[in-house]
Amino acid sequence: MSAHNRPDRVAHMVQHLLAERFAPDLREAWVYWTVHGGQGQRAQTEKGLANARGYLRHEVGIELKLRVVPDLHFVYDEAIDRGERIEQLIRQVHEEEDARHEGPSLPEKE
Repeated sequence: MSAHNRPDRVAHMVQHLLAERFAPDLREAWVYWTVHGGQGQRAQTEKGLANARGYLRHEVGIELKLRVVPDLHFVYDEAIDRGERIEQLIRQVHEEEDARHEGPSLPEKE
């Protein structure tokens, strides 16, 4: 499949995920998101999603041909942040164990 079809495929997957998160009454949808980068990138993305909420809601309504379009709630998913913190702690433990196994270093003679 060519590269120009990728945006269509991704859009379809996003729509599918949004549809899975709709409340049974289709009044609300919770969208969990994450972003790579620091706090600044996260803040920018959060602001962008908040600003685009009406537009995205409109687009979902048009694409899914719904009379009642769910209100979109964007929630930052901290799972990746927690995973990175766990990996950092594991690395730290391994580094401390390696340092302990090396033992104290003897001063060099001149």
